[in-house]
Amino acid sequence: MKRLFLLLLPYSLLAQGSSPGFSPEHYICYQTHTPLQIDGKLSEQDWANASWTKEFVDIEGALKPAPRFKTQVKMLWDQQYFYIAAQLYEPEIWATLTERESVIFHDNDFEVFIDPDGDTHNYLEFEINALGTEWDLLLTKPYRDGGKPINHWNIKGLKAGIHIEGSLNDPATKDQYWTIEMAFPWDVLQEVAFANRKPEHGEQWRVNFSRVEWQTEIINQHHQKKIDPATSKSYPEDNWVWSPQGVINMHRPESWGFVQFSTNKVGNSQDTFIASDEEPIKWALRQLYYAQQQWKKKHKRYTTNLSDLKVAPPTIKEYVFEPKLFCTPSLFEITAKSKKGTFNWHIRQDGLIWKE
Repeated sequence: MKRLFLLLLPYSLLAQGSSPGFSPEHYICYQTHTPLQIDGKLSEQDWANASWTKEFVDIEGALKPAPRFKTQVKMLWDQQYFYIAAQLYEPEIWATLTERESVIFHDNDFEVFIDPDGDTHNYLEFEINALGTEWDLLLTKPYRDGGKPINHWNIKGLKAGIHIEGSLNDPATKDQYWTIEMAFPWDVLQEVAFANRKPEHGEQWRVNFSRVEWQTEIINQHHQKKIDPATSKSYPEDNWVWSPQGVINMHRPESWGFVQFSTNKVGNSQDTFIASDEEPIKWALRQLYYAQQQWKKKHKRYTTNLSDLKVAPPTIKEYVFEPKLFCTPSLFEITAKSKKGTFNWHIRQDGLIWKE
């Protein structure tokens, strides 16, 4: 067995603020008064009382142009389902894929990503197009960390309904929008949730949404993707999201938004979103993880000296951040004590983050 090195980063910082660059979107998800009918129409009063998220932005963030079309989401829940509704404005609604488990983002689509325990491993992805064709899969971990998609895994009992304000695949008609209503059963979600259960009041899950939009044109009365004459291929798709990723990659669960669940009924309460004081220390460890991966890419091994990573000391309120590194050329684990040193946070080379 190769030797493990234990190193203490040579600084101790009692910080005053929050970790810079860490500002995912957040949403408070209330309970319904009665179960919802999943038809895509969002006609229930509970949906009317639920708030829309902020409008989607480019996946890379505000430095990129704003999306051409508006997209927003609402969320609710009860004892059986986590409900998600999306509204996608679109002047030309089209879809071609009809076979389940197709790569749905080859059409314009809507996508849901859920990582209940926020450790970036064992999270689910769901994609759907305007025809209602679905693709659901479980990711053992992000692709960047060697993750493999489990395509035969299904969200058993999932319900989805679509309503189109306009027409489908009819270039002669200018459309307005399409809405998607989804009900994700807790019986499946809790397989990857903390303690294998549905959320409790105030608990937060990591969630994000993506909309893939292709540039199209009408040829022979059919929608077709526009071809870039410089490449003879279709133009790249646009990726619009709720919580920006900073890069064109949805598989960065640490950048997803926070959904805080409330057992209060929608319309009856105005809960306050409470930012976890543990997230900044997790984000600080994530910066060291990023830097280690870059070091290995350049040097073909992980460094045994944290000072090589040149990561600026973070600013974390009421925390002493003294990370320790355990390392071999091909493996590493970095730990840091939480507030008052009551427990340790850990991150390792495959991105898994946890506390003990």
